Amino acid sequence: MIPEIGHFALVLAFCSSLLLAGVPALGYALGHHTLLASANRFALLQMALVTVSFVCLAAAFLRDDFSVSIVALQSNTQLPAHYKFTALWGGHEGSLLLWVLILAGWTAAVALTGKHIPIAVKAVVLSTMGAVSVGFLSFMLFTSNPFERELIATPADGQDLNPLLQDPGMVIHPPMLYFGYVGFSVAFAFAIAALVRGRLDASWARWARPWTNIAWAFLTVGITLGSWWAYYELGWGGWWFWDPVENASFMPWLVGAALVHSLAVTEKRGAFKNWTLLLAIFAFSLSLLGTFLVRSGVLTSVHSFAADPTRGLYILGFLFIVIGGSLTLYALRAPESAFRPTFAKISRESLLLANNILLVCAALVVLLGTLFPLIMDYLDLGKYSVGPPYFNAMFVPLACGLALLTGLGMFSQWKRTRDLKTLVREPLVLALITALVLPFAWGEWQWLASLGLFFGLWLIFASVRSVVHQTRNAATRLSGLKRLKLSYLGMICAHIGFGVAVMGVTVVSLYSSERDLRMAAGDALDVGSYRVEFRGTAPVTGPNYAGTQGDIRLLRGGREVAQLLPEKRRYHARGDQIMTEAGIDAGFLRDMYVALGEPLGDSAWAVRVHYKPLVRWIWLGGALVALGALLAVMDKRYRLQRLQEEV
Repeated sequence: MIPEIGHFALVLAFCSSLLLAGVPALGYALGHHTLLASANRFALLQMALVTVSFVCLAAAFLRDDFSVSIVALQSNTQLPAHYKFTALWGGHEGSLLLWVLILAGWTAAVALTGKHIPIAVKAVVLSTMGAVSVGFLSFMLFTSNPFERELIATPADGQDLNPLLQDPGMVIHPPMLYFGYVGFSVAFAFAIAALVRGRLDASWARWARPWTNIAWAFLTVGITLGSWWAYYELGWGGWWFWDPVENASFMPWLVGAALVHSLAVTEKRGAFKNWTLLLAIFAFSLSLLGTFLVRSGVLTSVHSFAADPTRGLYILGFLFIVIGGSLTLYALRAPESAFRPTFAKISRESLLLANNILLVCAALVVLLGTLFPLIMDYLDLGKYSVGPPYFNAMFVPLACGLALLTGLGMFSQWKRTRDLKTLVREPLVLALITALVLPFAWGEWQWLASLGLFFGLWLIFASVRSVVHQTRNAATRLSGLKRLKLSYLGMICAHIGFGVAVMGVTVVSLYSSERDLRMAAGDALDVGSYRVEFRGTAPVTGPNYAGTQGDIRLLRGGREVAQLLPEKRRYHARGDQIMTEAGIDAGFLRDMYVALGEPLGDSAWAVRVHYKPLVRWIWLGGALVALGALLAVMDKRYRLQRLQEEV
């Protein structure tokens, strides 16, 4: 009975999304206040109904209702309760319901906040988001029903959740990623509202900016968690693989970063209006493209969902409608004007424009590398594979230029920048000297290491120098810091995070070491400055798996510094699928990473030992970037409830 209630609630949610998409739009066309005001009620109704549907599906998973097809495919009676809940979004249909729930949540949040936004603007925004909901809800109901029953051949125990997904990262990574993906729909809706109304002033940018920052922060957290999860869960010791599905989330992040900066120019100076509108359209469009890539079945990836071609065609059609419709509206309503800059060549506007161009170029590089094999295969021109060599060769130079411009941008002023050379001299020289010396800390000087460290240190030192400059007239540095705006502190935090991440990527890429060892109980080998002792193995049993756990001791200077317990697990319900769980001694300056390979006979095992310097700095940098975006939202100028604009 509970699945039927959930399905019925989903049908009603679809009806409410149709009303949300249509009634306020009609009210805008007729100038009817009551119809415009109905948008809030329909948005909240849609949220309530989707929540009921989600709760019903969660109950089906927690109650082991294997008559529901996706419960039988994604869960098992032996699965721990928290994984039974997260198994809800472990497959195609359930993850799509989570997507729709988050979309309904963003829509309801817009409805409940922004009381000073003109009712006509808000109605068009909510109507646009309702139209997006119509697309996804119809996709669920007609091709991907999460409540589909299998009453004839109901299994007794269920197939079980993919072992890769039986991890704490599964609890938070997908929701964070989806919050970011779907959050760009708000900026998209504000852009559409601006085009529909024909008012491309700074007001829409002021309304859209905090929502965009929040969405971009969530996407940053999601990508960072995904990198960390892959690092410790897959047993490879890597943190980024340029996997097509990783790229699917990275592309909207890059365009979203450009949008965050472009919105600042549009709000502050009224410039880049058309460009900012395009970025808002493209950021959400790339989020939809990611959905198509993950769910269409065209990609082979550990992250993707198996899906039949019908689903892929539906999403592709929806993608064309959204992108084609929004670009057509843009072509019809965006003003035609020659570009007449009102700022100097060296100004904050020009540097942000260059920043935008590099970010969009980086997104295009990733898009080309992701889609090229698919296009060539579709045209019957052969099988191609685009891997890290292409992405590193094309992306890294753009990232270096971006880091350089980001540092310069912190010292720039609107319209015209003065004394730039004086302000950048100290951080530039300090970063250069430190970068030339620092690689010796890892035993060997490499020019690539110095180059990467220079850009990371430049961002950090430039950020500190900017704060010193901003507080130069205060009685004390502390009193000066207290007067700084949260939006400025957010910018500084994000740029420092970017620098920290650049340093982490540089050092771990160039100074990591890996040893593949044959070890039996009692064996000990030296790996760098550490001694690795293998004490043997022991059986280990979990709720739905059995395996072998290694006991490895890490010593330095004759003193034991860590006990590492890597595992080899065999999941029974998944056809004895084998998974590797790494043992990691985590540190601020380095990780020691140990994974069990295959048994080699005579009680010996293949053991892989990695030394990963500064790898944690990558995720620390991501966390600081996300924190910076959230700090900017907390600035009193961008608090949603205080946004005001004349009708």
